[in-house]
Amino acid sequence: MNRTDVRTIPFFNYPGLFARQREEILSTVERVFAAGKLIMQEDLEQFEVNLAQYLGAKHAFGVGNGTDGLLIALIAAGVGRGDEVILPSHTFIATGAAVHHSGAIPVLADCRDDHLIDPASVRAKVTKRTKAIVPVQLNGRTCEMDRLQEIAEEHGLVIVEDAAQGLGSEYRGRKAGTFGRAAMFSFYPAKVLGCFGDGGGVVTDDDQIADRIKTLRNHGRMDDGDVSGWCFNSRLDNLQAALLDLKLKSFPEEVRRRREIAAVYQERLAAIGALRLPPSPRSDARHFDVYQNYEVEAHRRDELRDHLKANGVHTILQWGGKALHHFPALGFTVDLPITERIIARSLLLPMNTSLTDDDVSYICDLIDAFYRS
Repeated sequence: MNRTDVRTIPFFNYPGLFARQREEILSTVERVFAAGKLIMQEDLEQFEVNLAQYLGAKHAFGVGNGTDGLLIALIAAGVGRGDEVILPSHTFIATGAAVHHSGAIPVLADCRDDHLIDPASVRAKVTKRTKAIVPVQLNGRTCEMDRLQEIAEEHGLVIVEDAAQGLGSEYRGRKAGTFGRAAMFSFYPAKVLGCFGDGGGVVTDDDQIADRIKTLRNHGRMDDGDVSGWCFNSRLDNLQAALLDLKLKSFPEEVRRRREIAAVYQERLAAIGALRLPPSPRSDARHFDVYQNYEVEAHRRDELRDHLKANGVHTILQWGGKALHHFPALGFTVDLPITERIIARSLLLPMNTSLTDDDVSYICDLIDAFYRS
């Protein structure tokens, strides 16, 4: 490959996110601003209805961000001080932080080869103090939820899903976010469904939990004007809700294109023995993956990253290349061998719908050339 062939491929093209729907976005912004209805108004209500309908959930609520959403979901589901909550270490710090701020104690489990929480590790972590399991629907793939549900039922535990990266993914024909007592989604801009700032959602089929979520996100205020207790101010604003509702209309096409890109990566890179790829789009009939991220494990990972960067391709290490138990300030001492392997070897290749077929081919050519040399 000649230096004249070098192109620049950002990890995520934020300007492209706007440019692709520029006129529709600007029209939506103008409409919301002109109406002057900015907080807890019709646009939020409409998005909540459409999100619930898409998921097949009974209730959906917009909140300020995904971290708040998980905290609110845990509290609404009855998790509190002194409870133990099992979650993977291979997750963003927000998952553990939500557990901590609910008053509960995070207990870290290991992963399987698909980078999702290992049900066998979860089972081994259950004690008399365990209250809940928080599976993380990571990289646009849903965990093996039937096995986790079996563990929960056996021990009387609550499941609250961290589906920040999971919107649209399915396990056995059922969408992420609909397996537990409640679930959280993130609408951070780089998500498959992302807004233009922070945003999150909480869903549940439980009427009592729904009532609790409704008050927890809005200062504890109830319909009669009374206050239920000390709560939070975490409301998805109407502008972001309107923009998310706009993007929800084209969400299936977004997912289709990501799966198409993943199939190209699989076809081009599967023969490279130095790589461990994510499951391919049609490798397991139980799973429907939306490829929020394309996380590979790579021999000589850091050298590969340098090679890609030198040729204009930007990659990232998820969460800066650290699992929760790698942060000394959090105080974990735990042996998680699969998580250790993943963290030492993994990186995220570009995966978003601003990528052209030529971009994906260019990335694959570079990776192939690196290992051939």
